[in-house]
Amino acid sequence: MARMRFEIILAPEVVQDLQKLKANVRTAVKAALETHLRHEPTKTSQSRIKRLRGLARPQYRLRVEEVRVFYDVSGSTVEVLAIVAKSEAQSWLAQFGSPVERKSLCPR
Repeated sequence: MARMRFEIILAPEVVQDLQKLKANVRTAVKAALETHLRHEPTKTSQSRIKRLRGLARPQYRLRVEEVRVFYDVSGSTVEVLAIVAKSEAQSWLAQFGSPVERKSLCPR
């Protein structure tokens, strides 16, 4: 069965993030983008791809060695928003993540 091929779009900041990585890490990240995001970007696993809860953006996180790739999926497009070191992932999410707006149960 043929799988749908997703278009991967890198945000301008991501291109800069990639350039800052060591060559071997950059190669691993590019390979992971092709392997995991090209055909099944929403297929979660215990260790590799995680759907982020409580956030409207980014929707997903891909783990590649000591690097975290944050991305959104819309239709047949994967938009990579950031590539950050594991140690900086929480602070990046706190700064740039968009929480899901919760609707109030009681009318005002």
